Amino acid sequence: MVEIYQDERLDQLIAEKLQIIQSSSVFSFSLDAVLLANFAQIPTRAKTIVDLCTGNGVIPLFLSPKTRGKIIGVELQERLADMAQRSVKLNHLEDKITIIQDDLKQAPTLIGKDKVDIVTCNPPYFTSRPTSQKNPNEHLAIARHEIHTNLEEVIRTTSELLKMNGKAYFVHRPERLVDILTTMASYRLAPKKIRLVYPKMGKDANILLIEGIKDGKQGLKIQAPLYVFDENDDYLPEVRAMLYGKEE
Repeated sequence: MVEIYQDERLDQLIAEKLQIIQSSSVFSFSLDAVLLANFAQIPTRAKTIVDLCTGNGVIPLFLSPKTRGKIIGVELQERLADMAQRSVKLNHLEDKITIIQDDLKQAPTLIGKDKVDIVTCNPPYFTSRPTSQKNPNEHLAIARHEIHTNLEEVIRTTSELLKMNGKAYFVHRPERLVDILTTMASYRLAPKKIRLVYPKMGKDANILLIEGIKDGKQGLKIQAPLYVFDENDDYLPEVRAMLYGKEE
């Protein structure tokens, strides 16, 4: 029996036929997580996948039907890690998904250096300065702002975890692209694919998806743009399929 707390709800991951524990007062996943999970390519030979900043475990849940390998989610916040662990149990995925509650800096020590096939991460997007306006909710502020980690730490940890030719997948904001590429180069991650996501035609991109390969060869592919909504604010077919599954 999995306990659902008073401020929590049970949502459906319809395309994956799974359930997830969410809380508007603590954490609920956004479209960014859905996009990242679909962008990540998991080869059949992958034995170990690590999701940093896993939150309530949504990306491990999304990835679970795509692999026979083991998935490890790493989350700093105790409450979010507990939500993730209960969602794993709720879906009877304890043999496939493990949630570690710890600082992501500890992941290479806990999991092992140069041993991981795939790393995914939906990190805090916004730099944390004394003048930055942050969400008064501590859980949400930590998830969105670089309070306990930052871009360099995320990329360095990712590189330490990955084996040679292992793949990294990040979702971020387009305005951080130069920082991302520079930092990836510093930590032996060659950018291989970029996809920009636009809320709708005629709008600027607001989401960046990027794949890197540890010690990979140079050669960057810019994929076709992804548009989320049509002129009536309905999901376009590609995004709708991510959320609700492909129509028969």
